[in-house]
Amino acid sequence: MTTERPSDNSEWVELGRRLRETREYLNLSQQYVADRTGIPRSAISDVERGVRKVDSLEIKKLSKLYVFPVSYLLGEDEPDEGVRALARAVTDLTDHDRAEVLRYAQFLRFSAASQKRQQRR
Repeated sequence: MTTERPSDNSEWVELGRRLRETREYLNLSQQYVADRTGIPRSAISDVERGVRKVDSLEIKKLSKLYVFPVSYLLGEDEPDEGVRALARAVTDLTDHDRAEVLRYAQFLRFSAASQKRQQRR
């Protein structure tokens, strides 16, 4: 993994800021994130300061841990406050419990879509 800085690292800095803010919003330490993702704590610090590139697999791991979409972490999408609150609420759950919450959310989404289709008929 390269740690050289590009001539214009504003995108790195913005990504790092977004990752740091999300981690802090979820009240997670860099060490906790390192332990859960396998990304060294020093690398997390460097990414958050905008001095290290983050690869796609690392973004995917962070997205999963933070329960925020990759598109949000990359600055392409802004989740509403409900999504942010839900992400914060599931932070301390086990992986199994998170999976159950996700299955329930998918069930609700499917049910709502089914109801909309029936109302259109």
